[in-house]
Amino acid sequence: MKKLLIATSILLSLSANAGTKWNMATPYSESIFHTKNVHEFAQDVAKITEGKIDITVHSGASLYKAPEIFKAVRSGQVELGEVLIASLGNDNPLFKIDTLPFVATDYTSAKKLWMASKAAITQALDKKGAVLLYVVPWPGQNFYTKTPITNVDYFKGKKLRSYNATTAEVAANLGASPTTIESSNIPQAFSTGQIDAMITSSSTGVASQSWDFVNYYTRVNAWLPKNMVFINKKTWRRLDSKMKEDIRAAAADAETRGWAMSKKINADNEKKLSANGITISDADSQLKKAFQSVGKKMSGEWLETTGTQGKAILETYYK
Repeated sequence: MKKLLIATSILLSLSANAGTKWNMATPYSESIFHTKNVHEFAQDVAKITEGKIDITVHSGASLYKAPEIFKAVRSGQVELGEVLIASLGNDNPLFKIDTLPFVATDYTSAKKLWMASKAAITQALDKKGAVLLYVVPWPGQNFYTKTPITNVDYFKGKKLRSYNATTAEVAANLGASPTTIESSNIPQAFSTGQIDAMITSSSTGVASQSWDFVNYYTRVNAWLPKNMVFINKKTWRRLDSKMKEDIRAAAADAETRGWAMSKKINADNEKKLSANGITISDADSQLKKAFQSVGKKMSGEWLETTGTQGKAILETYYK
């Protein structure tokens, strides 16, 4: 009996020292700054919890594909995950606030919009069985064209690349024909005339070597889509208050670091676009006014689906 008690004690001690192992699913490759930030977050959690929490990051959709990640986390198949906030828009239109076009058009206003919507997004996630940890934006979405955009009529009759419902709706509202093209097929789509222009980030512009098929980059920062990192609600509830506090601290650092990384990546990528011969300019006041009209229209349609909750968020943002 004594030997059994000693053996049990040793096993419990080894288990405690080994720590708790968590898995995290992200759809992005190791080269993407979001993934690099996630790895730093995991390292910080291990350090701040003195090894009691060990997070293994599964990047590049190696564990679950992007559309499957949130369901896998909320069901407890995996402890943590990362997805675009707007990817949950079909479940709850509130999440689409992240891609309302021409509303938050720089990092400062994107942060302001996030702070205005954070409580509602957090509550919505909680109802779905997930706890929000941190949020980091991608660089803004800008126009890539073969010729300068002199006025909003430029888009009429053009084939504008779309990659989700928002970009398709923006194209339609500008009088263009939305054409779905995967990022890997962008060069071929331009060379074969499938598309005449696109709206995407500086990161995608560099990755696709856009200087081979367009000459102009018009900075509008139509929206700055954000990724969110979250944890299974039951997993979170099993933690003691000190552990929660430690993980929150690591998450806060990851959010601050991630926003800074996004800004730097955007600046670096715009330099690469310019160095490769693309003319970079800001939209003039008339163009901005036209784009804002599109944003106002789409925001109004969004408000019809979110009611008082969406109205309260935008009112807070515009104050």
